[in-house]
Amino acid sequence: MASNDKPETCSGCNEPISSGRIVTALNKKWHPEHFVCNTCRRPIDGAKFHQHDGGVHCVGCFAEHHSPRCHGCGDPITERVIQALGVSWHANHFVCGGCKKELGGGGFMEQAGRPYCSACYADKFAARCSGCAQPITDKAIIALDGKWHRDCFKCNKCRNPVTDSTFQVQDNKPLCGKCA
Repeated sequence: MASNDKPETCSGCNEPISSGRIVTALNKKWHPEHFVCNTCRRPIDGAKFHQHDGGVHCVGCFAEHHSPRCHGCGDPITERVIQALGVSWHANHFVCGGCKKELGGGGFMEQAGRPYCSACYADKFAARCSGCAQPITDKAIIALDGKWHRDCFKCNKCRNPVTDSTFQVQDNKPLCGKCA
């Protein structure tokens, strides 16, 4: 400071900062002991702090009191947040309810409030084909008290897919018009 300059004024106590360290933050000057966390009231040491609701908070208090909580573990989320199913998740806790694989920001299916990858969802919850018993994940043919993949709804004699809107039934199995 030059001899004709007046000393800086501390934004915490409004007293001059005549010697020693000066903390510069938020376009203001502070005595180091007066730049404090609004929650724990301890001096903020170092360059990392957070602003929230007009106040400053140390990293620990901000995480504990203002960070979103992970729906999976309940702990504060201080890094990447996944918002899904109306709640917040750590990326490594937003996992498939079946295979437990991380779902990240990709697509998922929901069942009873739990996320599932498309493969697990199909395996656990999709309708099963009356022909092959595999999950139906696309359009289905509904006939003979069941759902069928298009390629599985086959004539019981010639084994070709039945594509006509009318067909015959023998032993609760479809017959195409040619074989009927």
